[in-house]
Order: sequence, then C-alpha cells, then structure tokens
Amino acid sequence: MAQTDQKNADVEAFLEYLSVEKNCSHRTLSNYEHAINAFRISVPIFSGWHKLDADDFRDYLYVCMKSGRSRSTIRLHFSALRSFYKFLTRRQGLSMNPLLDVELPKAEKKLPIVLNQVQVNELLEMPLKIEQPKQAAPWTAHRDVAILELFYSSGIRLAELTGLNVEDFDLHNECVRVFGKGNKERVCPVGTPAAEALHTYRNEARVMNGALFISKLRKRMTSRAISDIFKKYHALSNIPVSISPHKLRHSFATHLLDHGADLRSVQTLLGHASLSTTQIYTHVSIERMKQVYNKAHPRA
Repeated sequence: MAQTDQKNADVEAFLEYLSVEKNCSHRTLSNYEHAINAFRISVPIFSGWHKLDADDFRDYLYVCMKSGRSRSTIRLHFSALRSFYKFLTRRQGLSMNPLLDVELPKAEKKLPIVLNQVQVNELLEMPLKIEQPKQAAPWTAHRDVAILELFYSSGIRLAELTGLNVEDFDLHNECVRVFGKGNKERVCPVGTPAAEALHTYRNEARVMNGALFISKLRKRMTSRAISDIFKKYHALSNIPVSISPHKLRHSFATHLLDHGADLRSVQTLLGHASLSTTQIYTHVSIERMKQVYNKAHPRA
C-alpha cells in the first residue's frame, strides 16, 4: 500500500509543480495527467517509476503507433512523460531518465488551414445580416460581431478571449490586455473595426464591469458557447471549410505575413515563446504565393 501511495505521490507532486511553479492551465494539467496515467495502465506489472527502462517506453511507443494515433498525439504524450521524468530526476532523486534514449517519430508537417480574406469578410458580416433566434438577447448580434472581429483583429486564443474583463479593453488606445499560456501578459493592438464593434456591443448590452463577453443570462461566456457561435455561422455561410477561433488565429497570422509583416512582430502578437512555432505561417504564405504564381505566370 505504501508503494502504491508513493507512485501516486510522485504524480501528484509533479502536477503540483506544474500548477504552482510553472503556472500551467487546468487543461495542460489534465492532458499531462491523462498521458501519465495512460502509460501507467499500459504496463502489465507496474512496480514503480524508478524501475522502468527505455525498453518499457519503446514498447509503449510501439503500441501507440499500432493503435493508429497520429504522430502529433504520440509526441504530446511522450512530451508529458519526458517532463515528468525530468521532474523525477531533478526533484525526486531519480538517478536516470530512461526517456532520453527513446527516439520518437518525426512530427507530421501539416500546414494550418486558413480562410481567405473574402471568407473572413463573409463571416464577420454575418451576425448583422441574419435574423437572430427570438429567445436570444437583443444585443446578441453585436456581441457576436465583437467576438469575431476581436479574434481576427488580434489573433488571440480562445481561452484568452473568454478570460477577458472589461478593464482589459482599452478603447482609447485600441488595444487589449490578455493573459496567455503560463499566465504571461501581453498587449495586443485591436483594429478600428474591432474596437468599434466592442464599443457598440458594450453599450447595447450595458457591460460596464466584470466579464467582457457575457451570455443572455449575463454570465461569462464559456469556450464551448463561443465555439457554438462559430458552428452556427458556419452552417449559415458559404464557407467550404470548418471555422473555429483557432482558424481565425491562423488567418490573422498568415494575412499579416502576406501583407509584409515581419516574423518577429507576428511572434510577439501571437504570444509564441519560440520563433520556430511562428515559422509555420511563412510556409503557408509561400504556398499561397505559389498558387497565385501557378495561376498567373505564363511559364509556371
């Protein structure tokens, strides 16, 4: 029983470290805990983290590959396990990290799907063009316009938008303060159309303090409620690809680069810790340029 308690204590200590010292989100904690537990369940006879070797993890990798999981999912699982073992070696006295000798499959190179500017404009105009449900609040359309405009204008993440309060939006300077991954604060500029949409929504809905985006019950909107807004307008649109807050974020970054923004600036606006994360959008822009070239150049 004591040994079982120690196994659980190691995981609990790691999750507490992520929460308190690394300031990770609840979603990250849940994902890491799920990855660790999934591996632990896969081991036929689990006698402790310190007794596992590289072959145990290679066996697990083989099982994951055979299960049909995507390479990105597998890499995320093993990233969680590597972080856990790094913690065990640095904080819990484990002598060796067996995962250092496990080679993972290379990541799939998938370019993000982005909306073109015509599609973005269609989406942004839709809330005020369609008839809203009778049970909806009278200011629903203005709120939805403000949400869509803010996503595309600032490139913020879904969790960042749901966490916004009224005081985070500076109408005079047309910017919004957000708290990103690791609770890192950054200030994002907001275009005039988005700023005007936010101002109109706040006046119509009489949102003067607290959560910036609210439901008809005047509660802070959840991530699910905002995702449902995207599904509603996609169903009513002529846009052939699915739309989501993250696709607007992708579109924001790609359109900036298309129009001459430098990569470092886009990195800062997106809140990326690493420039390599932002570089994927350069590939998207290059692909778009190739399409234009192939259509227009007589010798393409």
